[in-house]
Amino acid sequence: MSNPNRMPWVDTAKGLSIILVVMMYSAYNTGEYTGGVGFLHYAIGFATPFRMPEFFLISGLFLSQVIDRPWRRYVDRRVVHYLYFYVLWAIISIGLKIGIFSGDPAGMLHDLAMAIVQPYGVLWFIYMLAVFGVAIRVLRELRVPHWIVIPFAAALQMWAPKPDSYALEQFAAYFVFFYLGLVLAPAIFRLVAWTQARAAIAVAGLLAWAVVNGLLVFSPGYAVQPVGMQMGLAAWPPLHLALAVGGAVALCVAGGFLSKFASMEWLRWLGEHSLVVYVAFTIPMSIFRGVMLASGLLTDTGMLSLAVLLVSVISPVVLYFIVKRIGFGAFLFERPAWAHVDGPNAAKASNKPMTQPAREAA
Repeated sequence: MSNPNRMPWVDTAKGLSIILVVMMYSAYNTGEYTGGVGFLHYAIGFATPFRMPEFFLISGLFLSQVIDRPWRRYVDRRVVHYLYFYVLWAIISIGLKIGIFSGDPAGMLHDLAMAIVQPYGVLWFIYMLAVFGVAIRVLRELRVPHWIVIPFAAALQMWAPKPDSYALEQFAAYFVFFYLGLVLAPAIFRLVAWTQARAAIAVAGLLAWAVVNGLLVFSPGYAVQPVGMQMGLAAWPPLHLALAVGGAVALCVAGGFLSKFASMEWLRWLGEHSLVVYVAFTIPMSIFRGVMLASGLLTDTGMLSLAVLLVSVISPVVLYFIVKRIGFGAFLFERPAWAHVDGPNAAKASNKPMTQPAREAA
């Protein structure tokens, strides 16, 4: 059953997003080891313009409801919340990968130190949410108008600088979408509500968008490779930005349409707990892929990518339910009381599995 404090279509859209993100890593990592291209590579190629922008845009949708709260409360919800899980899972991931599997204690300590200033692996998304939370609050305090921030952020995204700092690179690439989530929220809520009441128009609009997006991505010049995607016309920066925003809004509409079906409750639940999957999927992904390739049981790039995707999504969910069942390890998915900076009641208010009520933070 859905949380009454959350909007089902938002979580459904996040469910679509987390599947696309895990699909990308599953397909590209599998392709890297097999040297081949599978059918999921083409699905990820289609989603390249909007896959991560969607996550950031949704994360900004409810920001207007918390951005003017006292700094301490705001930082607890929008910064400390994400940093707790980033630090925890960076330690777990680096400890397992470098310290145990690679047997390199010195390398482990080096990577742990670097993770403070450079986001580590797939956890960069959580790291950047905390950074974006601070940046957008500072802009608010300085009263910088939208008409200045949006063109500047869009220019950064289209310029796509490649500095030595991975954090700065990701800031330039995705801040515009987080900010647009704040600015466009009223229009997006109205659009989704309007299309939810007009299913035929929603489906027709999504089909039209899919055709346009596909034609521009797979236009002359595209190339699907084992570990990446070279887009066609969609690679032109202004068009890429437009497709990113359009695709993010389209996934919101799709979330609104799908959330009306009881059979899609699993997708809504997955979106509500998307960070549970996000922080933990790489460990089972690497183990399962390695076992399959070493055993020779499954070597076809396409089918192995699909199997890796399923295992990578399901395993963190299984771990989550095990933790809930045995009552041990809750700190993996719930922020403990000591990790709050907003007083003793803050833990009770936001003691939820790696998420907060949608009206506080998506």
